[in-house]
Amino acid sequence: MKPPMLSVREALGQLLDAVRPVFDAETVPTLEANGRVLAEDQLATIDVPSADNTQMDGYAVRALDCESGSATLRVAQRIPAGSVGAPLEAGTAARIFTGALIPPGADAVVMQEQCEAVGDSVTVRHAPRPGEWIRRTGEDVAAGAVILPAGTRLRSQELGLAASVGLAELPVLRRVRVAVFFTGDELAMPGEPLQPGAIYNSNRFTLRGLLENFGCAFTDYGIVPDSLDATRATLREAAREHDLIITSGGVSVGEEDHIKPAVEAEGQLNMWQIAVKPGKPLAFGEIRRKDGNCFFIGLPGNPVSSFITFLLFVRPFLLRLQGVRGPVEPRGYTMRADFTLPKGDRRNEFLRVRVNAAGGLDLFPNQGSGVLTSTVWGDGLVDNPPGQAILEGDLVRFIPFAELQH
Repeated sequence: MKPPMLSVREALGQLLDAVRPVFDAETVPTLEANGRVLAEDQLATIDVPSADNTQMDGYAVRALDCESGSATLRVAQRIPAGSVGAPLEAGTAARIFTGALIPPGADAVVMQEQCEAVGDSVTVRHAPRPGEWIRRTGEDVAAGAVILPAGTRLRSQELGLAASVGLAELPVLRRVRVAVFFTGDELAMPGEPLQPGAIYNSNRFTLRGLLENFGCAFTDYGIVPDSLDATRATLREAAREHDLIITSGGVSVGEEDHIKPAVEAEGQLNMWQIAVKPGKPLAFGEIRRKDGNCFFIGLPGNPVSSFITFLLFVRPFLLRLQGVRGPVEPRGYTMRADFTLPKGDRRNEFLRVRVNAAGGLDLFPNQGSGVLTSTVWGDGLVDNPPGQAILEGDLVRFIPFAELQH
């Protein structure tokens, strides 16, 4: 009797429980840290802003001088960004520009649109509150605060925050090293003549692109011949220098599917049947080596199945392997289905959909596991539970591709 298929959540839970994150660290320039994972907490060394400054072009004033709502003041000084003004005397104003420091004595800024300048005087047609349009010292970041915790995957905004407190270098975990290869004597590369029965190896391009998106250092072993010896030899070689091996194809149990016996001979393997569509077969295990085992994940060969199982299972595994400590599962958004699915599949189905001009979701008409055009046409996936029919107007869980490919 076959064991029951694992749910998507059960399979993902087992994968994440097995992860041993990398721990080797290096220091890199902040300018070159995009996509890397922090090895240590980062603390602010300064306040941001470092001093009170203006959010607007306008006039720095004393709020008390402008209570009437139509006060005429002498413009005593001009303070561009990067300059330090003199103390502001009562009854005067300072022409000031965005980012410039507030002069001592001033307690408000009035935007220039509310002022009328004539000669060396300005009429302030507004009664400002104390503190108006002033950025206070440390209101964004306080010196000594943790601004970026260890395990953060750095994006452009994290790099900007690090730079704002003067961090020129950052300690990051090394890049995860991934080996990838593809099985199937029927596979050919674009540019080669396509023989009868052959297909072009689209998965090679899809998976390489995904690994680049995740900042992996990867080795592409190309197409491996359909033989047990060749598969075992490639696994042994790949395991020596890599943290993870990913394969595409050959994870079934046919006579020409050599992944299962090869991995079992070189390590240990779990062959999972997952209640997911497209997908279903997924192999997970480890390959032996002298200094500790190398992880192995075998994806199905159908192009959409390979793509979606990577997004659902390999992506969170990779993020955790890279040392990311926060959530690694994609966020889903509640959206309206502008289509009907009369009968749900017995598996958890991930439907390729596109956001339409009315803010709803359209369904690609052919949801086959070999229809790669659906992934280009679509904006993301509807996560549809097993057995769930969808009626037009129903609310569904939508996962944008933008949440899945980085």
